[in-house]
Amino acid sequence: MTAAFTFPGQGSQAVGMGKALADAFPAAKAVFDEVDAALGEKLSAIIWDGPPETLQLTENAQPALMAVSIATLRVLESEAGFSVARDAAFVAGHSLGEYSALAAAGSLSVSDTARLLRTRGLAMQKAVPVGVGAMAALLGLDYETAVAVAEEAAQGEVCQAANDNGGGQVVVSGDKAAVDRAVEIAKTRGAKRAMLLPVSAPFHCKLMQPAADAMAKALADVTINKPAVPLVSNVLASPITDPDEIRRRLVEQVTGTVRWRESVSYMAGHGVTRFFEIGGASGWGGVEMSVAAGAVRVAVGGPNDIASAKEALAAAR
Repeated sequence: MTAAFTFPGQGSQAVGMGKALADAFPAAKAVFDEVDAALGEKLSAIIWDGPPETLQLTENAQPALMAVSIATLRVLESEAGFSVARDAAFVAGHSLGEYSALAAAGSLSVSDTARLLRTRGLAMQKAVPVGVGAMAALLGLDYETAVAVAEEAAQGEVCQAANDNGGGQVVVSGDKAAVDRAVEIAKTRGAKRAMLLPVSAPFHCKLMQPAADAMAKALADVTINKPAVPLVSNVLASPITDPDEIRRRLVEQVTGTVRWRESVSYMAGHGVTRFFEIGGASGWGGVEMSVAAGAVRVAVGGPNDIASAKEALAAAR
């Protein structure tokens, strides 16, 4: 197959996402109902009606984005003939999107995925007191330079590359003072822009170890099946299928770098020419175009995208 199914991370959420799909397609509505039941609350009401500040809470945004992604996939399956097992060479997701990818590939149940992401969101928020950590985007630097900036800025504190998004986008994370230093150092190293991000915690760095411990405990009690197609792991940027390794890498992912640029490059280098970006409410995955030269990006987020996705899939077969 020449297609990969990819799933968004936090930051691509917006109030109202998935509502049109749920209104139009019973297959989508069923996913939101399942997530609501798994969490014991109407997360769907927060997704569709807000308020935005409640949806943006990490504990809500993570299962919400998964719900929208899987609801979108179910519509693609029922209306456009999509099949992960038949049509995808790989699945992958950015940070929390890795859980969506595993649910899409049948490795995790939707209910378990919703509960895991609620646990993950709460644990990540609680790991570091508000104001102690920070994240910053360094734009216009290659990954190696950004890593060097983070190392120089650390000065005995934590500062490390959290997201290698490609296209000259690297996010660093750690102690606030160290991240502040990284912003200033990056400007002297040729960064086009370097700016703090409006996030509530320093994700994907060593400060998240308490959250990694919480996820190790949560994942130990969950059934993980072999995925229908290989998952390109965030922390490895290469494919895995063994359930025990998936469990291990999901724990490592909490404190490790999201190697998205390398993950996309791996898939493109192994025959993927079409990246189907499933779910989310914004153009979160444009990095595919900067990393995978010549690849086609197909964003699917609402009813109007279904027909074009069906055409693109036919071309990929």
